[in-house]
Amino acid sequence: MFHQLINKALGKIRGDGYTIDPKISSSYLIKLIMGRSFMLFRGKTSLIPHKGLFFVGKNVTLKARNLMLVGNGVSIDDHCYIDALSKNGIVLGDKVSMGKRTVIECSGSLKHLGKGLVVEDNVGLGRDCFYGCAGGISIGRDTIIGNFVSMHSENHNASDPSTPIRLQGVNHKGISIGKNCWIGAKATILDGVTLGDGCIVAAGSVMTAGKYPNNGIYGGIPSKLIKYRF
Repeated sequence: MFHQLINKALGKIRGDGYTIDPKISSSYLIKLIMGRSFMLFRGKTSLIPHKGLFFVGKNVTLKARNLMLVGNGVSIDDHCYIDALSKNGIVLGDKVSMGKRTVIECSGSLKHLGKGLVVEDNVGLGRDCFYGCAGGISIGRDTIIGNFVSMHSENHNASDPSTPIRLQGVNHKGISIGKNCWIGAKATILDGVTLGDGCIVAAGSVMTAGKYPNNGIYGGIPSKLIKYRF
């Protein structure tokens, strides 16, 4: 009976027919509900504009909150660090989930504000990920991103042999991830990548600047087309 009540509540919140495994004990679910209740309270008191339910975990750092816009059903797990200081800030669509210890930095330097981050609806961001959004990062709806993934939308200039690299400045092209993609654990995506819709990126891959067509499976260092899904 308890499981049925939980499934009914989840159906209203998620709207996708999600049901929990009947083998999960009631005591485990009660602890989970209590934890989510505290997360909901933190979201309500976060001073971040949001539509509907907003869950914030323990020890989450949120900087430049006035530059964040959050949809309904967004969840930010424990120990995340988010700095939205940038021209366009951070936009998180409906039902975006962010795993533990994820870091989002929208500006690499106070000399020049970065562009920011846009994450569309129903995106899952894995735990222990890093998103450097100085050049702008966009992630299409229904995309899932594995653990320990990093995205770097900024490159250091290094063409002048007489000047230290740290003094040569940076350049930006931005990163665009299509909708309905699956990016495997520990993948690295560098500035200038445009990944099409429906793509799969193998775990541990390094994607360098370029356009990657729709529905491709990519892997390797640097990433190359392995085959098309269809």
